[in-house]
Amino acid sequence: MVGTDTYYSGGCFCGAVRYEINGELTYAGNCHCRDCQHAIGAAYVTWIGAKPGDFKVTKGNITHCETSPGIQRGFCGRCGTSLTFRGEGWDELGITAASLDDPGAITPESNVFLDHRQPWAPYDETARNYPRFP
Repeated sequence: MVGTDTYYSGGCFCGAVRYEINGELTYAGNCHCRDCQHAIGAAYVTWIGAKPGDFKVTKGNITHCETSPGIQRGFCGRCGTSLTFRGEGWDELGITAASLDDPGAITPESNVFLDHRQPWAPYDETARNYPRFP
């Protein structure tokens, strides 16, 4: 279950950046790709999706970095917390689920890029699982 709420809030570790999502989430899933592993420094990252118009920064500014052609990752320029992901041509904005004030409000429904999964990283085999991006 993605989440049942239509309002979410979150921010970075140091509090310099805060955001709100006003609208239903479009997805919640774990990405195991090597790019996410490098960017986050973990075996995978849990992303939630929102329509860009439903996402609003309420404090500070998100710093963006083009990590590969057409891919923008957003983070706090002060503490480095990873916050967002945007792909060229995407209709949705990805937000790190762990940056939510209540990450337990959502449940990931899928795993993508399982062909990049680290062998020591567990995953839900009953979820929708994909070797690459569907």
